Amino acid sequence: MKMKKISLYILSLLLVLCVNQSCSDFLEETPIADVSAATYYTTAQGLEDAVKATYAASKTYFGPERGFTMNSFGTDIYRVGADGSHKGIGFYDGRLNPSESYFRDTWRDFYRGINQANAVINRSESIEGLDADVKNARIAEVRFLRAMYYFILVQTYGDIHLSLEETEGVEIEANRTSQSDIYDQAIIPDLEFAIANLPDSQSDFGRATKPAAEFLLGKVQMRRAYSNPSAAAEAERNMSNVINNYDFALLPDFADLWIIGNEQNSEIIFSIQNNKAQVDEGLDGQGHRGHLYFLMEYDRFPGMLRDITNGRPWKRFRPTNYFLDLWDRDVDARYDKSYKHEWLANNPGTYNNVQTFGINTKTVTFEAGDRAIFIPGPGQDEEWTDERQAEADFWVITRDEYTEKLFPSMNKWIDDTRPNRQHTQGQRDFIYMRLADAYLIRAEARMMQGNMSGAAEDMNAVRRRGAWPGMEDANMITAADVSLDLLLDDRAKELVGECHRWNDLVRTGKLVERVRLYNDDASPNIQDYHTVRPIPQDQIDRTSGGYAQNPGYPGS
Repeated sequence: MKMKKISLYILSLLLVLCVNQSCSDFLEETPIADVSAATYYTTAQGLEDAVKATYAASKTYFGPERGFTMNSFGTDIYRVGADGSHKGIGFYDGRLNPSESYFRDTWRDFYRGINQANAVINRSESIEGLDADVKNARIAEVRFLRAMYYFILVQTYGDIHLSLEETEGVEIEANRTSQSDIYDQAIIPDLEFAIANLPDSQSDFGRATKPAAEFLLGKVQMRRAYSNPSAAAEAERNMSNVINNYDFALLPDFADLWIIGNEQNSEIIFSIQNNKAQVDEGLDGQGHRGHLYFLMEYDRFPGMLRDITNGRPWKRFRPTNYFLDLWDRDVDARYDKSYKHEWLANNPGTYNNVQTFGINTKTVTFEAGDRAIFIPGPGQDEEWTDERQAEADFWVITRDEYTEKLFPSMNKWIDDTRPNRQHTQGQRDFIYMRLADAYLIRAEARMMQGNMSGAAEDMNAVRRRGAWPGMEDANMITAADVSLDLLLDDRAKELVGECHRWNDLVRTGKLVERVRLYNDDASPNIQDYHTVRPIPQDQIDRTSGGYAQNPGYPGS
């Protein structure tokens, strides 16, 4: 069974297991074919299926709205758009509290994944007649996933519950273990085991591999390096292994990363899998939904109707002015290869007495394919004076006209293969680890160790690929240019929309500083304690004697 075809099946298998936070509700479901984990998971085929089931916890976070919201809102590069709920995460106001459903669901889902991993490890001990190397490789997969899930939880909530044993039945006790102990007792040992026992590659693309475990350990060590600088050398070593020891390579053209059907390219180290048939038919209710959230309201303009090609604009996230000012578009091609600039008329006709942002009213006629909307974007807005806009036979939206509904639209995730214009699930795999990120994390590790020339070399590897042909040298930096702020700017330009930003800012200690400087929505409210999310009220209520809340939040 290929990884892209297991998402529906693994969700059904998860019904046989639960985590203490939601056992009573979860076990009301009926397992398919009366599968019993106690008997089935102790067979060779049961182990295979149980391992595949452990991947399921990632699909509700990476691809749907939750992961994008928790990593884009309230940062220096993205602010709140017009539509949707969960805006308190972007404003850091009273709505960012322990009852926020995204915090509850993230906690629940990843602890379910952890408990699934614990069950696989526990029950594998009873399997007889299975080759030891095969068993170790499968255990290495779930230990990689358990480490990944714990790492996400630690980054999100700080000190949390630690359990390396399977929960069977209702459990109302919970501990609060320090982040350092979770790293030492769970995350790092799990990843070291995974590195020792996983293959370099898998025939089923999307399964955990040795380089994926090395990448994750490198990122873990980089996170730890800000409290323990010696960890930076380990981060560098692991990322160097990923960069140097395998067949990964940066794609020559940055735009090729976002071509549907090209997800299994030389740059991808690990991704969360989606299957087109399942998302199109609704069998997989998650899929990749990034195509929805970064789009402006193009479909209300004369000459335009919502269609599959241009996407369904949910208007969740709009870029900050600071982010837009980072680009030198004469040199760096990545803005033009990440953002949409024009919309071509798909609703031909003549429109009378239409207003051009208050400048005047006019009558316009569009033939199919005519330019209907144009966003010049950073560095080019000044070319479009009010007078020039008034003369144009299409709508020109410059920065002074940006609103919660109108803003530059990121099209990395656009999915024009959806079966209809309203369909929310997309078929893309969610890219969680790619080689450009490995270069930038190694640059960060080298910078922390004082190796500015090495850091510049790594940053330039990414900058070189991101430049327009012939402008590579103009996009380079020197060792003297290297700084943490410049590195964060480079990460923003390369990785925008890929669910890294909030964690990048927290890891580097820059969240509060940069949000106060660059995000008008969040700057009045953000406080030092916002570097972790609140412990979900659901967890507090379900725990005997309660569960300690993170400082600063209600109930702490």
